[in-house]
Amino acid sequence: MRLWLRDAERRPDPVPVKTDDRRAVVVGLALWLFALVVVVIVGIPLGVSDRGTWVGTIVVGLVLGVLGLGYLTVTRRR
Repeated sequence: MRLWLRDAERRPDPVPVKTDDRRAVVVGLALWLFALVVVVIVGIPLGVSDRGTWVGTIVVGLVLGVLGLGYLTVTRRR
C-alpha cells in the first residue's frame, strides 16, 4: 500500500452527494426538545442527580442546534 500517488496516477474525485443538512439539524432539535419536555414534566428524582444540570445541557443543545440551523440557512442562500 502506497501512501502517496502522483497526480497522474490518481482517480478523479467523486461528485459530492447532495444532502439536506437542515433536515438532520431539525430532527436533532426535535429530539432535544423532546428531552427537555421529558426532563421538565416527568422529571428526574433530585436525589439521583441534579436536574438543573440536565436542563442546562439540553438548553445548550437547543441553542447550538438553532445556531447551526441559522448557519446552514445562510450558507444555502449563497
